[in-house]
Amino acid sequence: MAAYHQGYGGHGSKHRGRGPPPQMADPNQLFDDTSGAAPPPQAVYGNQGIDMGFNVNNLFTDPMANVAMTYGSSIATQGKDIVNKEINRFMSINKLKYFFAVDTTYVMKKLALLMFPYTHQNWEVRYNRDAPLTPRHDVNAPDLYIPTMAFITYILLAGMALGIQQRFSPEVLGLCASTALVWVIIEVFALLLSLYLVTVQSDLTTFDLLAYSGYKYVGMILSVLSGLIFGTDGYYVTLAWTSCALMYFTVRSLRMKILSTMTADGIGASGSHNSRNRLRMYITLAAAAFQPLIIYWLTSHLVR
Repeated sequence: MAAYHQGYGGHGSKHRGRGPPPQMADPNQLFDDTSGAAPPPQAVYGNQGIDMGFNVNNLFTDPMANVAMTYGSSIATQGKDIVNKEINRFMSINKLKYFFAVDTTYVMKKLALLMFPYTHQNWEVRYNRDAPLTPRHDVNAPDLYIPTMAFITYILLAGMALGIQQRFSPEVLGLCASTALVWVIIEVFALLLSLYLVTVQSDLTTFDLLAYSGYKYVGMILSVLSGLIFGTDGYYVTLAWTSCALMYFTVRSLRMKILSTMTADGIGASGSHNSRNRLRMYITLAAAAFQPLIIYWLTSHLVR
């Protein structure tokens, strides 16, 4: 009984009935050895798990895809034509390109003409087959490149002047920009209205008037720079010089556009023709005299 009890309940019988004893793990091993185990199931990503049946190469060989691409291109072209047509209703892109057809030589000559117009002799705009030459071929032709760049430079210079005087703020700079732009627009509309009332038949366009009105920004820049460098004395001296030069330039330039129609209407005629010619002369002089007032109004608060 004792032997039977030991064989039945002893630890030795348990190991013989259950198989070989398990191996003891190595105490120095950091991770379990899983080399003999079955590899875990791996997730499948990308195109291996989902087959959409889509091939990029089929997009260009499929007739239906080609038809759809052609139809989309035609719709885009039609939309572009409609947009250009609507823009041309209010503003001609080709005419606008004419005023930006400049080069470095023209810009330098034009700036010199704006500051020293007294020695210039021929003020007539040259034509080629009833079409005016582009600004790069004629220094007398008006342009919008110089007024645009001068306007941007004036805004930057105004911000610098306000910063030096510890008065800079985005609101004040925005007010300077909007005021300068609004005054030019008012000036252009006033000239258009005046020319319409006196029935002047000339080739002056809105872009021409905008260019002649925008040349004042060059004088404004020089006046503010002189004020920042030389003080108020330098500002007023430069203001006087640029104002006189700009008035002379404006009269001589507009004279070829407005006063030249006097010959067609008859200078020696009496009555309404003489009064109309005087009105044209007054409009030209008023447009020239208005320039220094705007220059002073837009620059005096920047120099202290």
